[in-house]
Amino acid sequence: MDDLNSEGPIIEQTLRALETINKWLGGNYVTIDAIQKLVSQHSKDKWRIVDIGCGGGDILKLLAKWSRKKNITVELVGVDANPNVIAFAEANSAGYPEITYHAIDIFSEEFKALNADIITATLFTHHFTDHQLVKLLNMLKDQATVGIAINDLHRHWFAYHSINLLTGLFSKSPMVKNDAGVSVLRSFRKSELLEILRQSGLSNFSVRWMWAFRWQIVARV
Repeated sequence: MDDLNSEGPIIEQTLRALETINKWLGGNYVTIDAIQKLVSQHSKDKWRIVDIGCGGGDILKLLAKWSRKKNITVELVGVDANPNVIAFAEANSAGYPEITYHAIDIFSEEFKALNADIITATLFTHHFTDHQLVKLLNMLKDQATVGIAINDLHRHWFAYHSINLLTGLFSKSPMVKNDAGVSVLRSFRKSELLEILRQSGLSNFSVRWMWAFRWQIVARV
């Protein structure tokens, strides 16, 4: 998934498989819960939420359903550097006019011009080195007016072997089978996250372990 030239059926197959796997494991709830925590502490007529590394748009669709249920007005923006992924996400989000997408790099000036109340990232931050992630969080804390919500993986032997077993048995996507275990190996232990957050300049944050082997980071800016 790090290949920004990926396109065609393999991308569609992979994105659909990831949406199904995350739904089965219940990990998407971690993001929704984090957003709820940030929203509950403020009174706003409309919330602008930007999802970086949005992939196929499954988190944004869940946020749209959540906001409708809660009667919260939202403007949801998905950002991904791969235009082929964005094209899939746009088709995948038909029926959700509150969602729009941008095919841009998060380190670009174009992205820095995007304003947001909340910036969220689900299974995205493990794609960066610690140095890159410190730089990214330092940038996001000045870009979000309310907070940052991150949902990413806990690097643990059980998570590694379990996801390899599950994707080997149930996924038809070669990319998912290859990337699932690699993602766990590239993810975080709590002490590593705490150090990254401190280096980024964030001070008001919480790091919580949640099922399924996820870290929920809620940072208030």
